Amino acid sequence: MDRRAFVAGIASGILAAPLSARAQQRAPKPVRVGVLRAAPDAPIFRQNAEQFLQAVRDSGFTEGTNLVIEFRVRAGRTEDMAVLAGELVRLGMDGILAVGPAAVRAAAGTTRSIPIVAVDLESDPVAAGFATSLGRPGKNVTGVFLDFPELSGKWIQLLRELVPKLSRIAAVWDPSTPSNLLKGAEAAARALRVEIFALEALTAEDLAPAFRSAAEKRADALMVLSSPVFYSARPQVVEGAARHRMPTIMPFPEFADHGGLISYGPNVPAMFRQAGEVMVKVLRGTRPGDIPLELPARFELSVNRRTAASLGLTVPQSLLVRADRVIE
Repeated sequence: MDRRAFVAGIASGILAAPLSARAQQRAPKPVRVGVLRAAPDAPIFRQNAEQFLQAVRDSGFTEGTNLVIEFRVRAGRTEDMAVLAGELVRLGMDGILAVGPAAVRAAAGTTRSIPIVAVDLESDPVAAGFATSLGRPGKNVTGVFLDFPELSGKWIQLLRELVPKLSRIAAVWDPSTPSNLLKGAEAAARALRVEIFALEALTAEDLAPAFRSAAEKRADALMVLSSPVFYSARPQVVEGAARHRMPTIMPFPEFADHGGLISYGPNVPAMFRQAGEVMVKVLRGTRPGDIPLELPARFELSVNRRTAASLGLTVPQSLLVRADRVIE
């Protein structure tokens, strides 16, 4: 190589180095978001998770460019959730979406530094220790919580409108969730002078025996309280209600769509989108302890008149005019 070519080669290398460094600076490190859920990976969960992801995408984060998503979704014990949460922590997540009380507990118990955005219909976030207050959580957990035990009273009142002689209700409860909803149902039943008894179900397979027990104990109607497991098992609830001809209410609007009698509760896909908007704030640098906890933005009342007719029930006009959706 002659001297001129040698000097030219050195010069081009010197010029290329800063250009390469600047190019690397222009390619920011992608943010990493983990999704943790303590229930089966049902199709409905993936649809709801898509609402969360779409809210994140709408704010400029895209998988494959500046966003990496890690799913850890499994039905199991609390210890299993802690293992999955630990995996997400070791992977260096910038934020974790925790769905359901078991997932929130596991994530909060595994890390105090990584921001956690919750979608939780069962926990009282302050009583559970996730936050110091609703307006200023103060820790690394924020998100969308229902914590509205008064809903139980609303469910009993709705059942009364459909079942005029209602005097005895069975409440199906997932004992892996906080007891505030069950206590709220028991308090509401006492106030409304309705007898209530609880039936435990930890898994979808436990629902059939619970319905059988409710029928044997001559319940006039059945309430299925909120649980991530029950949300995924809505078809089994519909089947059990039809087999035992049991007027049944759930908090999830989709229940009535699939043949359930009546539902009243938050729009769950909308909750996931809310959580996505909260996650965007976190990814842009806002401390989760400074982001107020949110309630679900949308509640829906749905009634299935076809199911009511099959049970020999007439849906009163006063209920029809209040319903967001009436399935004919």
